[in-house]
Amino acid sequence: MNLHELSPAEGSKKASRRIGRGHGSGWGKTAGKGHKGQKARSGGSIRPGFEGGQMPLQRRIPKRGFNNIFAKNIVAINVSALEAFDDGAEVTTEALIEKGIVKKSYDGIKILGNGTLTKKLTVKVAAFSESAKQKIEAAGGKAEVV
Repeated sequence: MNLHELSPAEGSKKASRRIGRGHGSGWGKTAGKGHKGQKARSGGSIRPGFEGGQMPLQRRIPKRGFNNIFAKNIVAINVSALEAFDDGAEVTTEALIEKGIVKKSYDGIKILGNGTLTKKLTVKVAAFSESAKQKIEAAGGKAEVV
């Protein structure tokens, strides 16, 4: 294959419409713009959301709430979910994802105290509730904040 033998794929190149070039072209006279009006003028385009001077929808609807850009996205799981691990195992963020208990860790994982725990586990995550920490330690395990 040589450089002069290269050609674009079939149907990928399309000739542009030459509008406003006389009757015979089929795009003469008004050149597809119809008769008069804002959109027939040169430079006559209106921005998205413009409603002809009427108060636009995005300004008519009241604003609600507030989005904190500094908020941390913490994934919460209960102590009962840790029953999926074997006795004496080390529970980390990676281990929780591997077991399918959480999909993503986002900004950290917090263990909450709902349910019971019967296994001795070493849990290493971002945060614990007070009751979760007590239940893990009562079962003989360790709760370590990473």
